[in-house]
Amino acid sequence: MPVTMDVTETKVTQTKTVMVGGIAIGGANPISLITGPCQLESLDHARMMAEKIAEACAPTGTRFIFKASYDKANRSSISTQRGLGMDEGLKILGQIGKEFGVPVLTDVHDASHCAPAAEVCDILQIPAFLCRQTDLLLAAGETGKAINVKKGQFLAPWDMGNVAEKIASTGNDNIMLCDRGTSFGYNTLVSDFRGLPTMAATGYPTVFDATHSVQQPGGQGTTSGGQREFAPVLARAACAVGVSALFIETHQDPDTAPSDGPNMIPVDQMGALIANLRAFDSLAKGL
Repeated sequence: MPVTMDVTETKVTQTKTVMVGGIAIGGANPISLITGPCQLESLDHARMMAEKIAEACAPTGTRFIFKASYDKANRSSISTQRGLGMDEGLKILGQIGKEFGVPVLTDVHDASHCAPAAEVCDILQIPAFLCRQTDLLLAAGETGKAINVKKGQFLAPWDMGNVAEKIASTGNDNIMLCDRGTSFGYNTLVSDFRGLPTMAATGYPTVFDATHSVQQPGGQGTTSGGQREFAPVLARAACAVGVSALFIETHQDPDTAPSDGPNMIPVDQMGALIANLRAFDSLAKGL
């Protein structure tokens, strides 16, 4: 059943606070940013991206979590690149975390990956397609690390209460719930911003994934398409609602990126975008 709430209390600010590497996510805190390239390419590339992201965040003092995947296990086609693999990928993420003093996040696709990933990463992310996989959720929760769960494109926002309950059953309530669009016919997603306060009614911080929300799943046949020009529009709308954090993938040259290029924001545009989003966030939260 849908969560009911008073119409005067629909902002996504009345949630618990999850602490990640000194960053407070939730409550009335300013938005945090989960950002980085979709797929890890090399240590040098990750280092370059982290440097540019840090530069983009510095003028507004925005805190960021570096995100990149060592394995894209749900690619559209067998012929597309999956990534560097867990061993090499976790080494790179660990190095980035140490060099830049920032928390790091990566996806986990199998229960056996959770413990090794938790040795390096501050946040484990559950992909949308796997958000109801009980064994994966329990294994992630048992690490004690913060867990960012993407809402399945097939789920109603109120269904995420059951997802959070599975993780919380392990004694770990460092949970964030992330919206990344809802299936709307073939190869199309839409964003229903009623879902953000609905998920926040669970008490957990809510994240909005602006770049995957403009994805066109499988839209290019063997790869997914996307409309990156709309990602800033949706991100501003999420900030106006009062979301706790934003997930925005970025790349120095999205059109040549090995994964999700059509959705990612060019990193040289991130500084202006972050400043704009912080203004919307401050207005919504009265900061």
